[in-house]
Amino acid sequence: MASSDMAFGFEEVGKTGAGLETPDVKGRSINSRRFNPDTIPKLVLTVTALSAVIVVFFIIVYITSLSLPAFKEIGVWEFITGDRWQPGHGYYGALPLITGTVLVTAGSIMFAVPLGVGAAIYLSEIASERVRNILKPVCEVFAGIPSVVYGFFGMIVLCPFLLDLFPDQLKYSTSWLAGSILLGIMALPTVISVSEDAIRAVPVSYRRASLAMGATGWETTTKVILPAASSGVIAAVILGIGRAMGETMAVIMVSGNSPIIPEPLFNIFSNIRTLTATVALEMPEVVYNGIHYSSLFAVALLLLVSVILVNLTANAIGRRTRRKLGIIKAPKHSLDLKGRILDRIDDETLRAIHRAKPVIRTMLSAAVLFALASMMLSLFMSSNMALLSAGAITAGFVLLSRAMRYVSSTDKQTAAHTSLKLLMVFVLILLAVIIGDILVKGLPAISTDFIFGMPSNSGREGGIWPAITGTLELISFTAVIALPLGIGAGIYLSQYARENKFTRTVRNAVDALNGTPSIVFGLFGMSALVMALGWGYSVIAGSVTLAFMILPVIIKTTEEAVSAVPKSLIEASMAMGSSKWQAIYKVVLPAALGGVITGIILSLGRAAGETAPIMFTAAVAFKSQVSFSLFEPIMALPYHLYFLASEVTGSTANQYGTAVVLLGIVLSMFLVASLVRHHYSKNAKW
Repeated sequence: MASSDMAFGFEEVGKTGAGLETPDVKGRSINSRRFNPDTIPKLVLTVTALSAVIVVFFIIVYITSLSLPAFKEIGVWEFITGDRWQPGHGYYGALPLITGTVLVTAGSIMFAVPLGVGAAIYLSEIASERVRNILKPVCEVFAGIPSVVYGFFGMIVLCPFLLDLFPDQLKYSTSWLAGSILLGIMALPTVISVSEDAIRAVPVSYRRASLAMGATGWETTTKVILPAASSGVIAAVILGIGRAMGETMAVIMVSGNSPIIPEPLFNIFSNIRTLTATVALEMPEVVYNGIHYSSLFAVALLLLVSVILVNLTANAIGRRTRRKLGIIKAPKHSLDLKGRILDRIDDETLRAIHRAKPVIRTMLSAAVLFALASMMLSLFMSSNMALLSAGAITAGFVLLSRAMRYVSSTDKQTAAHTSLKLLMVFVLILLAVIIGDILVKGLPAISTDFIFGMPSNSGREGGIWPAITGTLELISFTAVIALPLGIGAGIYLSQYARENKFTRTVRNAVDALNGTPSIVFGLFGMSALVMALGWGYSVIAGSVTLAFMILPVIIKTTEEAVSAVPKSLIEASMAMGSSKWQAIYKVVLPAALGGVITGIILSLGRAAGETAPIMFTAAVAFKSQVSFSLFEPIMALPYHLYFLASEVTGSTANQYGTAVVLLGIVLSMFLVASLVRHHYSKNAKW
């Protein structure tokens, strides 16, 4: 049958009997049209994939349109560079907010990168397979802790600890330092996971070749493996930056929320305010459609564009890693350009550059160390003493680096492995302290009355049953909205999509949606769903907002799970007479079920722990009874914990009890996802 006969999902039929065609009255064959069963499924899946593009486009256009009045009134340049953010006095300069975001993000990365990359090296290159299989899921628990729980821990434990540690430097318990440490801990799972994947992706042949040349394991790691995986590690760092930039609740609860530029700029003990915190704090009390209202959308637009650019950069660097390792082919023009550049450099110059690398590296490291040490020490002593002390530290570093040349390779490896083991222990201690503090102080508050009782006295007394049921309602309706769209789009991208402009647009939209900060979703949900559509604070508004937020996770995990199923299974099914869609839902989907379910559970676990989107769309501070209407507001555990911690004094016991319940629900979902993934990977037959 000609391929043209299959156009529009129809094929010609009309042959009967032993290959005879049924003639009409003039002797011509009668060709009836039979519908192709793949047409409707493919059309539906295409529409679901297109939904991601529509959502991203609509969010960006909507937020941009609402920010235009502020840009017209204030001016784009004046808005970005203005150094005063005082809406009550008519000042809308976003520079303090931008500065606060950059500073707290930079501090978090300085904390997360050494720990995260070190832990990734340990898991990939030093730990045994058995130890790795235990420790990596444990490290991933960091990702499962809701941000409001991190913020609560920061308020109750971290900030008082820093105040006791630096009583002369800290005027308040909150600070830029506290925000950076907390965001650094939150960025750890991203840095560890992506870095470890990049390191393990380096072919085993690289390791064997290096060891065969007489290099030690540590020399192989530092001189062969890490350079080969450098792009992936850099991508992990950039993704960690995006994670820190988009965080809202934790930074609100520990950074002080003062829209000022620290003096001096490197004063880590100063209070700051970020872009996300500004939107979350000021939007609930702003006048609708005023200049202040529009300026908050302008702040959200700055945040959205910044995070999207960060994530696109990480994706580009990730593609570079895959090209370097031969997973995908590099564009021919890039290879030609690199060849032309190298051809212009003679061998002697290349050898000189190679010899100069260690000296240049040491000089740059010493300069950075001196600058950082002098700035930090100036916060504790006079400028002259800070410079002298920084010089001594830098000199010690240079001498130590030179002395290391005379240390044997075996001793270097022993010292490095010991250091990385201690670093891994420190990471595990961080996790144990956070979860242990909450469990030790929260479990005594757990009782039947607390779980099933109604709140009273502004939440100081009574139970949290309305908050539990409200959280479960949100999860359920979010799943109803997000799962069909996400799974359908994932199947389309894996089984039907060809590499063209439409497919690239869908993938870019999914990446952009995945990188969008949760506070932007909340802002969009409040303006578009709560106000413009008139849904009000309600379960349906919150569920739609959360569904948009988790949609990219479901799409990507479904696509990866379905793509992992061998194509031979589809071909065998179709050879037996199945249509492509029948082969997909009868053969491929059952085989990919473990990965799909894992993605669903992880995304719903994330939705259960989110605070920023629901505080604008669905959650209220107090309800004395349970309701199950889609168009009524609800209590929810994340917002209830935030409200108790930030607004209600004398509620410490109920704060910890709420944190334990929320942590238990979310981590239970992550545990189930891990067990499902382990079960299906163990029983996979390919």
